Amino acid sequence: MEYLILAVSVAMTIVAIWRLPGLRYGDPLRRTLWGCSAGFAISLWTRFPPIREALGLLGVVDFDALVKYLVSIAACLSLLNYSVTSYLLAGDDAPTHIAISRKVARVARRSILVVVPTMLLLFFFAIDRRQPSLDFAADHAGEWGAASFMTCYYLYLGASAWTVAYQWTHVAFRAETVVFRLGLALGAASTWLYTLYAVVRLTYMWIAMLIPTPASADHIVENLGNAFNVLAATLFATGASLPTTNVVADRLRTWRSLWSLHALRRELTETFPDITFQPAGTRLREMTRLTPPLDVRLDGWIQECGDAVNRLRHHASPELWFAAEEAALRYADPEPAAEAHWIKAALVSATRGCRSAVPADPLPEKPFGTASGEAAWLRRVQAVYARIGPQETDELIAEAGMPCWHQQGRCEAHSA
Repeated sequence: MEYLILAVSVAMTIVAIWRLPGLRYGDPLRRTLWGCSAGFAISLWTRFPPIREALGLLGVVDFDALVKYLVSIAACLSLLNYSVTSYLLAGDDAPTHIAISRKVARVARRSILVVVPTMLLLFFFAIDRRQPSLDFAADHAGEWGAASFMTCYYLYLGASAWTVAYQWTHVAFRAETVVFRLGLALGAASTWLYTLYAVVRLTYMWIAMLIPTPASADHIVENLGNAFNVLAATLFATGASLPTTNVVADRLRTWRSLWSLHALRRELTETFPDITFQPAGTRLREMTRLTPPLDVRLDGWIQECGDAVNRLRHHASPELWFAAEEAALRYADPEPAAEAHWIKAALVSATRGCRSAVPADPLPEKPFGTASGEAAWLRRVQAVYARIGPQETDELIAEAGMPCWHQQGRCEAHSA
């Protein structure tokens, strides 16, 4: 069980770290989701024996239990706030399950000012803590102070979890996408488990007040509590992570696009340095930049490539496109191959200083509606561009003619 607790604690910590950037923004939805993840992660870590032993060194007996329960209450409040912040409906427009959640959240925010001080007073003055406990609830079963302390906690946990489970169960059936539907279903299952866990532990605490419980029963309840928490946390972490899979996939695609387009963008911006605000660095440097964000950087690169290609029209003869199309016929993907040959030949002419005052015709229009579509096209162009050799380019320029041949005065490179 210890290794399972460790694995789930690490997983929940990863989710909390993944959500950490949400604190930088003014979006309350991101902040509350991070609060849920961080709170549950800390609560799980306090169940891991080495962490419990480290907290025990602080000089307060059962301090790990106090941290676990208070942090869990904060996580419950964040979870409630997240569930009600997710919806912008107000007043009579809000469905019943959302209205109930908002009422419970308001009560929870106000009652925490009473619940937490009460738990602190009970913990320090009403519970016999002369000996450290392995499982706080089980080891103090039968004590009125511990029963009162745990009643405050489990009522708060159970009410919060039930409210969120009730709402997410309703919403899961109406989610627009399969990913969100599955994420909400897992979140609902997690909170239903937390509700059941609160009922089981609270019932056991009060039964122990009336009937002495054997040590074997305490051990079973302890393992059952850990199992409930581990399973519920696993479901919550999975459900919270599923909606971000699309974001992760988009970032990965963007990163791959930047990696692929680096060479093409570098050669174009080195030829026309005034089209970029950020000179191209090495591929490693570009891939490890923290700012600007990946999607913003990709949009900028696409725009820079487009501006550079437009300028290359002054370094391409009118016949260059037709020659490039003919050269591309031997490729399995001829359309981007033709553009790659055109860019390569025009870029060589630009580096040699050959220029025409009259630009060549624009390249054929491509029906791209998104930046990802343009990036995918440029990746196909780059795949061919990287394989074009100097001799092949010189032959293409010789076939199409120099850009300055069709004007009355030759360019500076061919003025002789």
